[in-house]
Amino acid sequence: MDLRRLILALTIASALISLANTLYASYQVQRQQLIDAALERNHAYATKLAASTEDFFDSVMQQLGYAALVVAGNFNDKRFLAAETERLFLQTDSFNSIAIINSRAEVLATSPQSLNLVGMQLQTLGATQSISSRRPLISQPYLSTAGNLVVFISHPVNDAHGNYLGAIAGTIYLKHENFLNRLLASHFYEDGSYLYVVDQHRRLIYHPLNERVGTTVQGNPAIDEVIAGISGKKQIVNSQHIEMLAGYATVPASGWGIVAQRPREATLAALDALMLQVLLNSLPAAAISLLFIWWCARQIARPLKQLASGARTMDQPETAEEIQRVHSWYYESSELKKAMLLGIGLLQKNINRLRHDAHTDPLTGLGNRRTLDQALQTWELENTPFSVMSVDVDHFKRVNDTYGHEAGDRVLQQLARHMRECARERDVFCRVGGEEFLILLPRTAPDVAQQVAQRLRLLIEQADMAPASHVTISVGIAHWPGSTPDLARVLKTADEMLYQAKRLGRNRVEVHAAVLAQP
Repeated sequence: MDLRRLILALTIASALISLANTLYASYQVQRQQLIDAALERNHAYATKLAASTEDFFDSVMQQLGYAALVVAGNFNDKRFLAAETERLFLQTDSFNSIAIINSRAEVLATSPQSLNLVGMQLQTLGATQSISSRRPLISQPYLSTAGNLVVFISHPVNDAHGNYLGAIAGTIYLKHENFLNRLLASHFYEDGSYLYVVDQHRRLIYHPLNERVGTTVQGNPAIDEVIAGISGKKQIVNSQHIEMLAGYATVPASGWGIVAQRPREATLAALDALMLQVLLNSLPAAAISLLFIWWCARQIARPLKQLASGARTMDQPETAEEIQRVHSWYYESSELKKAMLLGIGLLQKNINRLRHDAHTDPLTGLGNRRTLDQALQTWELENTPFSVMSVDVDHFKRVNDTYGHEAGDRVLQQLARHMRECARERDVFCRVGGEEFLILLPRTAPDVAQQVAQRLRLLIEQADMAPASHVTISVGIAHWPGSTPDLARVLKTADEMLYQAKRLGRNRVEVHAAVLAQP
């Protein structure tokens, strides 16, 4: 093997190893991004469904409350009670049946009347709980007298003097068609995802496979957390021994847990095709680089060959002149080095772009959770105090529903631009959710952070956020270590202040009381 072939072989091997390393790094980054995106999407979807289910319960309890006021003055008129149950049953499809019972759990009226329960004394779990508690109640699922798995939602009926007369109740048959079933079954993702709902006893209330409704699930960490009132996301292995990417949220009114999940294998199925496309896109540049390297190898070998030829003829007078003419050896070596640096630079550029993409939110150009974690780790090591602003767009779902998701994306992009205008270049801006943002202000006191937040809030309130003409934000502020010495807890504290701002009417700034109380 001569020098030209050796250089060519080593160079090609180095290029292939670098390319393989780049592809592997790309694969790992893309794989993690897909998993993180699926987890976040499932968590967001479960949270939205939990909120919709909570709204459903509020609505039906309001219906029952109004009906309780209507029947209270005619509680002894069975014909009126029958008409009212029929009206409530036909007015909405929220319930599979309606019943009015007295204080002894005797049925005074039902709809549909085909149930034939009038005059019977109910001994079911829902009826006994309703009579004993004498307050608005959503029961745990149980088997009814007719053998249906039901949820009993009741509201007390009191006369004008506050005396307890009985209750008006609606039942939802979990295995039958009803509004709640359709709400949970309205799945908008066509990517293999599905969801299910469990009660406090780990029993399935809803599942795409109707035959599994009523069964109990054990050994699922997502269910363990959601029935404990914890919302979140994680990778799990379900009862069928399939690896899942699950997001979950609780329904406070009933204590139910909603879990949205997708098989990890389905999530990563498109990654192989993506990596093949990356490889195909890299081949032209790699081919051009290899041709250039081959040319450089020939240029390096040619003067060396001349030098070797001259070494064999050292006894001839013209050899010195010939060696002098090939003294451009170092120039050729420099050219080879430049070519290699050019190839390495191309690969490094790809890696840097992948790293940038891994730390940046593609919609707004702000940092993502990796940026957030990196800043927090640095400041914790350097003991740098900071204020954190948790920012959320008020009624953002209304923007999406009214103007479309593309308009919502433009609103988020404009908000990101205004956030940069109101803060300093050294501050850290992160998008951590759909319309949720964090601004970290290093070495900034809470009162200064409050001024920044108010300035941002007023700017957004007055800005033209086309196509949505008027948008407002709510902001929660906490400080580390002023609010808490626990670095992880300070972000949660800022979120709590944000929720407080939401509860107090939105379009406002709330600061953690502990830091406001400090001198």
